[in-house]
Amino acid sequence: MAASARARRSSAQADRRVRPGAWPWLSIAVHVGALAPLAWLVWQFLHNQLTVNPIQALTLRTGKYALVLLVLSLACTPLSTFVGWRQVLRVRRALGLYAFLYVSLHFLIFVGLDYGFAWGLLREAIFEKRFALVGFLAFLLLLPLAITSTRGWMRRLGQAWKRLHRLVYAAALLAVVHYMWAVKADLREPLAYGAVVVVLLALRLPFVRRLRRGGARKGVAGRETGNELGTGIGNELGAGS
Repeated sequence: MAASARARRSSAQADRRVRPGAWPWLSIAVHVGALAPLAWLVWQFLHNQLTVNPIQALTLRTGKYALVLLVLSLACTPLSTFVGWRQVLRVRRALGLYAFLYVSLHFLIFVGLDYGFAWGLLREAIFEKRFALVGFLAFLLLLPLAITSTRGWMRRLGQAWKRLHRLVYAAALLAVVHYMWAVKADLREPLAYGAVVVVLLALRLPFVRRLRRGGARKGVAGRETGNELGTGIGNELGAGS
């Protein structure tokens, strides 16, 4: 009974932590932070403020924005599980969709501005350049995830929805490889993104999450034992007086 009551209290506390009115600035920050780079990029393009190769600049920057947002969306669950920031789960979907927006722009710039929708040249580029092939595969993996990101699709797919959306890690790793092969020379930045993705993936592994739950239970048990000892000492002192 006591354990059940504690579970109900814990659940109620978790619900209060994720109430819709909490952390309203977080949602605003996500929308502003995701759209501001796009607005700045469009302004620079329209005013000829990009580099001497504007198409390359657009391609690289949209790709980098996509990777940053994708990594942030992957970080939401570990932040909730290990740090207790449950409110970040409310912006996870928005981060993922903004990441797909930049991925789509990245792909359209490559297809439209760079190759002028010349499908013969595009086919050669995708299948002859390994970075293009890997990037295209990452886009194909992210496409069904974006389409099925709504609550309606979650209800339709049931447990299969979770299995499908685990493909985001494969897409993220492919995106890192795509970035690494595209830049060729200085690999420090793509390798840093790759390390972050690997760590986030490791934190999702079942045995790591079991270790986290085991540590949390020990912490709760320790606090309860301390409370019981304190109560017992207090009772003994009261009896003695």
